[in-house]
Amino acid sequence: MNRDEIIRMADEAGITPWERLEYIGGKRFSSTDEGLDGDLTCLIQFANLVAAAEREACAKVCEKDATAWGYDSNGASCAIAIRARGQA
Repeated sequence: MNRDEIIRMADEAGITPWERLEYIGGKRFSSTDEGLDGDLTCLIQFANLVAAAEREACAKVCEKDATAWGYDSNGASCAIAIRARGQA
C-alpha cells in the first residue's frame, strides 16, 4: 500500500489529512506540521478499509499462485478463506 492509497482511504473514511504551510518569503512555503481531522468513527472505518485492502492483496497473491501452477494448489481456496475474514 502506498501513500496515495492510504490518503485515498483516509479521505473515504472521512479523515482529512492536512498540512500547515508557513510562508517564508519569496513565494516559498515550508511544511511546518501535518495532522488529521476526523473522529473515532472515521478512524475505525479507516482501519477497516486498510484491513480490507490488505486482505484483497493477500487473496490476489493466493490466486496468482493457483494460476501459475495450473491447478488449485489450495491457492483459490486460500483466497476465498482470506476474503471471508472480512465478512465476519
